[in-house]
Amino acid sequence: MSFKEDIRLQKWIIGIGIFLMIIKITAFFLTGSNAILTDALESTINIFAGSFALFALILASKPKDLNHPYGHGKIEFISGGIEGTLIFSAGLIMMVKSFYNLLYPNELKEINVGIILTLVAGMINFAMGVRLENQGQKKGSEILKSGGKHLKSDGYSSAALVIGLILLSIFKESWIDNTIAIAFGLLITYQGFMVVRSSVSGIMDEVDFDSSKKIIQVLQENRKPEWIDIHNFRIVKYGRDLHIDAHVTLPYYWDLKKSHDELELVSQTISDHTDSSIEVFFHGDPCKATSCSICSLECDARRNEYSETITWNTKNVLPNKSHRKI
Repeated sequence: MSFKEDIRLQKWIIGIGIFLMIIKITAFFLTGSNAILTDALESTINIFAGSFALFALILASKPKDLNHPYGHGKIEFISGGIEGTLIFSAGLIMMVKSFYNLLYPNELKEINVGIILTLVAGMINFAMGVRLENQGQKKGSEILKSGGKHLKSDGYSSAALVIGLILLSIFKESWIDNTIAIAFGLLITYQGFMVVRSSVSGIMDEVDFDSSKKIIQVLQENRKPEWIDIHNFRIVKYGRDLHIDAHVTLPYYWDLKKSHDELELVSQTISDHTDSSIEVFFHGDPCKATSCSICSLECDARRNEYSETITWNTKNVLPNKSHRKI
């Protein structure tokens, strides 16, 4: 899977982010608004996070080697964790400063200029976020998806900030500015926490129910009678690459080659119906007498009556327990 387009896009994101940071810092110095400073600080964080994301994309693009047999994709989760930590820290810093200025107010000026600059920066941020998230969804990249969601949230924050600045220009009360900044600080810390949470989930190989549901559905829709049972289904994410393993029950009287070919067919079925880069390892289990009740095959080895074919879903395919109907 090519990373060239993603790396080029990330470079553009960093460059535009620097431009937006300059706009927001200029707006802060013109207005003295803590709410605008909150927005500017988050843009600064975006640049650092984006720079590490660029490094992570370059590293993740490297092929598998002897030291990294599953590739370098896990760096995407580490990148997200660093980005989330920086975002969380920025939110805390801004809340502390805003609480201080509630007690010791600072002078505000040129609010109208701040409104215009913040609005322009917010619109650009939102557009970049949509582009980045769409690319992440298309490529299955955690770096791009989390970065896109973060930039889109910046756009929403800027929109709310503009509304607050308009109120500030009308009522001329500095506490409005600091209250807005505290609210944004809370929002930013929450965003940071959620990014870290998602990254830790990837590093700890937490079950991705969405991906599991989609792939199990593919198997269900394309299943063959010879695929008697699938269980102990697991997905491990290495960035945008998926590693899948499971137990597949096949007729016990098949020879090794026939069983191997059938498992290859199961693997190919998954690959043909998914967009991600997938590595599949299936373990073949021989059917038992208890398998007869869920097997519709006609064979001389049947020991129990066929009862019904079980519909595969995440509840009965993920556990390490073979199915049976007696």
